[in-house]
Amino acid sequence: MKILLVAVNAKYIHSNLAIYSLKAAAQPYSEQIETAEYTINQRMDEILGDIYRKQPDVVAFSCYIWNRSLTGALMDELPRILPETRLWAGGPEVSYDAGAFLTEHPGVTGVMRGEGEQIFRELSAFYIEGKKSLAQIPGLTFREKEGTLTETPAAPCPDLNRLPFAYEDLGVLKHKIIYYESSRGCPFSCSYCLSSIDKGVRYKELDQVKQELSLFLKAKVPQVKFVDRTFNCHPARTAGLWRFIMEQDNGVTNFHFEVAADLMTEEELALMSRMRPGLIQLEAGIQSVNPDTLKAIGRSMDLERLKENVKKIKSFRNIHQHLDLIAGLPKEDIRSFQHSFDEVFRMKPEQLQLGFLKVLKGTRIQKEAAKYRIRCHHAPPYEVFSTHCLSYGELLLLKSVEEMVEVYYNSQQFTRTLEKILERYKSPFDFFRELGIYYEEEGKDKVSHSRMARYEILRAFLKKKGWADPVFDQCMVCDLYAREDLKSRPSFAADPGKYKETLREYARIYGKQVHIEVFERKDGPVFVLFDYQKRNPLTKEAWMQVLPYEREGKK
Repeated sequence: MKILLVAVNAKYIHSNLAIYSLKAAAQPYSEQIETAEYTINQRMDEILGDIYRKQPDVVAFSCYIWNRSLTGALMDELPRILPETRLWAGGPEVSYDAGAFLTEHPGVTGVMRGEGEQIFRELSAFYIEGKKSLAQIPGLTFREKEGTLTETPAAPCPDLNRLPFAYEDLGVLKHKIIYYESSRGCPFSCSYCLSSIDKGVRYKELDQVKQELSLFLKAKVPQVKFVDRTFNCHPARTAGLWRFIMEQDNGVTNFHFEVAADLMTEEELALMSRMRPGLIQLEAGIQSVNPDTLKAIGRSMDLERLKENVKKIKSFRNIHQHLDLIAGLPKEDIRSFQHSFDEVFRMKPEQLQLGFLKVLKGTRIQKEAAKYRIRCHHAPPYEVFSTHCLSYGELLLLKSVEEMVEVYYNSQQFTRTLEKILERYKSPFDFFRELGIYYEEEGKDKVSHSRMARYEILRAFLKKKGWADPVFDQCMVCDLYAREDLKSRPSFAADPGKYKETLREYARIYGKQVHIEVFERKDGPVFVLFDYQKRNPLTKEAWMQVLPYEREGKK
């Protein structure tokens, strides 16, 4: 008997915590359980062929909004090539409408609803040892032999402290992001989030968490992403874990946490101020600054406290901050969203994610969709089309803004250039909106562009506005060389020919592992050294130094 746990991830670098947790929970049967991870970018035939070659007796799929369409298609095709194989599904995308899912996919045997560790252990015992019957296993919705659907009572939530460590072999994940959870549930009740359905938060004991984190640190894994919904909702616990990873820091591993930035305590801020640059990174979901919107979605937030804490963390210069907004929430029109965007942008996060409302099954926002005239995609990921105060055309505009933010802000490749351009705008949103419109008008939005082409497009945009300032070109040259020592000079870089003797002398002094660029100013040239052996751990930019200069020919 062979059971195959399948995950279809959004990207190759991702891993799937669920399938590793399920296999670990069914440890007595681990020799007969395999895991297989694919990505949504792979061809379906490639995945089907790989599963077929493994010849499993049972296949269980982990289902989420990003892989629901592909996993559904795989489950429809597998019975054609593996007719005797039993198919199961689990995960948040199938737990809340298991019966409808099984009706839609007649080749699937059943669904594991909710938290699956104990359910999967018992399902494994049923298939491998013949223990119990499916009707005796809590948490299942399954198809009887005659085709009728049966649903067993909900399974109790497992005790997190009794669950084994999910990762048997960290070596197989050395090139991937590793996901970890130290708690389940969320103290908040945001209407768009599945976590709001669970009441309260359950924690692993601190000593067990520390023991498991030690395994990551010992293996020097590059990144551990906590999936805890609000990591800092328990201040003493947060401080204790941060103190631990500071004491055990291996100089390599980065830890990612989702936090409520307005709940940060002085103790937590003091700890963060002493951390190694790059030890942790924070993601905070602000979603909106409109008080009516926040009330409508059941979210509380102290905006002024949040701004103050983000500013303090920014001043430490050692922590990457990622702030999120959601477009399409109730009571937020285009003007309100622009205000939210500008407020968050001015906090200067390292990354600003502009997301779009997903109307997830089982959430309160799904039940209130008619109230707010929310229309969304019928198929996963159920993304919003329009609301009572945001049209589809306005959503398309925001999609354009999102793309420009990703390319020109979140890439961190245009830092100085953007700073200079935005001096001419009262609203940062207006800049990204205008640039997105320019891309569409020039037919640039449907083409993949190289990094250098993005700079040329930005220069053309500025020229069209009548802003052909050489300072913009200098900022672009600086941004380019801050990332890498280019093989060919940008067409808009200054001609260094008349400073060749100075540049030759600098090359003799500093060697070939650096680049030295000259920037011409009214008061004379400025020489900047870019050292690629030393990089900022947050931005990955080269270390820069302005060099002393004596005019050539002067003694």
